[in-house]
Amino acid sequence: MTPQVASQQGWSDCLRIQVVQSYQGFKLDVDLKIPMRGVTVLFGASGCGKTTCLRALAGLNRFDSANISFGKEVWQNADDFVPVHQRDIGYIFQEPALFAHLSVRDNLRFGMKRIAKSEHRVDIDELLVLLNVSHLLDRRPSGLSGGEKQRVAIARALLTSPRVLLMDEPLSALDSRIKQEILPYLERLHQYLQIPIVYVTHSVEELTRLADHLVLLNEGSVMAQGDPATLIMSAKYQSIFGQSAGVLLNVCQAQELSDGLTKVWCGDDPQNTVALWLVDDRGLTQEPACRADRLSQDRYRCRILATDVSIALEKPKKSSIINLLPAQIIAINDVNNGNDTTQEQETVSRGVAEVLLTLELTNGDALLAQITAASLRRLSLQVGNNIWAQIKAVAVL
Repeated sequence: MTPQVASQQGWSDCLRIQVVQSYQGFKLDVDLKIPMRGVTVLFGASGCGKTTCLRALAGLNRFDSANISFGKEVWQNADDFVPVHQRDIGYIFQEPALFAHLSVRDNLRFGMKRIAKSEHRVDIDELLVLLNVSHLLDRRPSGLSGGEKQRVAIARALLTSPRVLLMDEPLSALDSRIKQEILPYLERLHQYLQIPIVYVTHSVEELTRLADHLVLLNEGSVMAQGDPATLIMSAKYQSIFGQSAGVLLNVCQAQELSDGLTKVWCGDDPQNTVALWLVDDRGLTQEPACRADRLSQDRYRCRILATDVSIALEKPKKSSIINLLPAQIIAINDVNNGNDTTQEQETVSRGVAEVLLTLELTNGDALLAQITAASLRRLSLQVGNNIWAQIKAVAVL
């Protein structure tokens, strides 16, 4: 089947997924517009519809009411359906689907043999180096670690020269140590590829390190989609993040000290920055190269959990906490649903146990602080109060 041309306004510059479908007591109702560059993360709890969206995009599931397009090409509508093998996709599953009887070399060749040399979109030698699999070519899958298997699976998918890469929780079957081992490869891959990547996860860490565009899903519906840093810090969506609620800050590494601390600067304006102290370089993730580097230093993302920020009315004179930042309270919300709880009596009448404070730093960046409603009342905290935010260096993840 020859793909049809999308005629809907605004469809030609993105991946578009519109699905309305009820099955087995679950209703999926989504309208996603995915950029044609970078990593789009579909994030939400298990069973919210993330994988179903991915399978619809791939053509693995065919729904009665769906409109799916890749740029100007219609992959599915009421009249047409392009089968999966004609969509030019790469699909990475939770478990690496390698051929056990073939060596790594032959597994990779399997991906290449269906594509004419003139159509190769990636250089095999560069890819082998990028994913660090050159030394594995003569091994069988049984002789590989979990992380090695997944890197080989990614390489094989890319050697089919896909126009879009779909990744369905590729790290969920790996233990924490191997996840930390493979994440840097995914970050480098992200910067190397010129194709869109759609990445499904319920891990805030993976979202933090990889996402350029974020889609929040809940019970089959889209809660929000847009800039990751903006959505992650919004009190409205904190219930979906749970104890991982927090903010993403763009920082610039300034100096490393001999006592194991690293000093970083927050903010894009060199004349208006805020310093943070980190233990070693934990929590720093390399930012996409496309972002402007105004401070002439390496750029990073830094995630600070709301549960690791405490509040003081005055600057402590003697404290073991290194990061003491002046800030102003700009919002107070119920930690469970994002509802405004600005008035003290509201926290009592609603039975609110914990609240989420949105703080504005002197450079305009925001922090979130999760404290008990009892502390809110004891300190008589209100919107507009000037306070001190306290963050342990070790807590800047």
